[in-house]
Amino acid sequence: MILVTGGTGFVGAHLLFKLLNEKQPIRAIYRNEKKFETVKRIFSYYSNTVEALFNTIDWVEADLNDVPALTEAFKDITHVYHCAAFVSFEPDKFDVLQKTNIEGTANIVNFCIANSIKKLCYVSSIAAIGEPKPGEISTENTEWNPEADNSVYAITKYGAELEVWRGAQEGLDVVIVNPGVIIGPGIWNYGSGSIIRTVHNHLKYYTKGSVGCVAVKDVVNAMVLLMKSDVKNERFILVSQSWTYKKFLTTCANALEVKPPKKEAASWLLQIGWRLDWLQHKITGKRRVLTKQLVHSLEHQSQFNGEKIKAFVSFEYSNLDKEIRETCKRYLDEI
Repeated sequence: MILVTGGTGFVGAHLLFKLLNEKQPIRAIYRNEKKFETVKRIFSYYSNTVEALFNTIDWVEADLNDVPALTEAFKDITHVYHCAAFVSFEPDKFDVLQKTNIEGTANIVNFCIANSIKKLCYVSSIAAIGEPKPGEISTENTEWNPEADNSVYAITKYGAELEVWRGAQEGLDVVIVNPGVIIGPGIWNYGSGSIIRTVHNHLKYYTKGSVGCVAVKDVVNAMVLLMKSDVKNERFILVSQSWTYKKFLTTCANALEVKPPKKEAASWLLQIGWRLDWLQHKITGKRRVLTKQLVHSLEHQSQFNGEKIKAFVSFEYSNLDKEIRETCKRYLDEI
């Protein structure tokens, strides 16, 4: 039986549908029953038998740090997809990020070892890929610099990867995927969905940086292919294309039939912006929206090479333009 952590999340829900179509027996971990509606909505994009599919999943309520619940969840499991994570770039959320992403992953690895799991697939992020030298493209071998001004999210995703590699050293077969910004329908309040929503609300500014993107169906296809293969103890960047933010936002705007952003946000304005955001947080306690590290990301010309996976399994990326258009159409249908 296959165990999926984070089954009610964006990647997790799409992965569940993929595995169900392949008639795989599945157990999935959830924390909040309210998120079942998200899973069913994502299933509805691809099937008319949503309830029947949903009910074939063995759902287990568990937290990544709830050892008794995880003990039950791991019974009769042979393969594990670890998709669960906490995503935030707010510095004051570091303790929660560390508890979920690092300690939670350590628990999953420990249970995999204790239960002689055949293979673990961990969903990391390009945030855990080191920043290359100027003019170079990021690859799986780009070194992580712990002295750099990394975001709290990146630090904890990299820390989680170290736990996975520890498992590999103890005899656990593992694969790690590092997706870029994941494009796909289903959730509109974070990730690429929130970007689409912001563009639809007439975003006026773009930034001079670039972003690596990949379709959600490519991510889950890659994960399943890697888990079925003999590949082990490897990590794979999953980025189909690296686009400037201007191109990405313009493509979204055209698909949404709204005016694309025309003005580039000045660097000095962004630098003032994150400082004012910090001050507002200190005075009012309001959640951070713009951090120093996020500004760096928005202005950085990031380039990622996502071709390594093609040398290990039979895999091709989807057309990114088409995936964005279809995702934007879903958004328009649901608002």
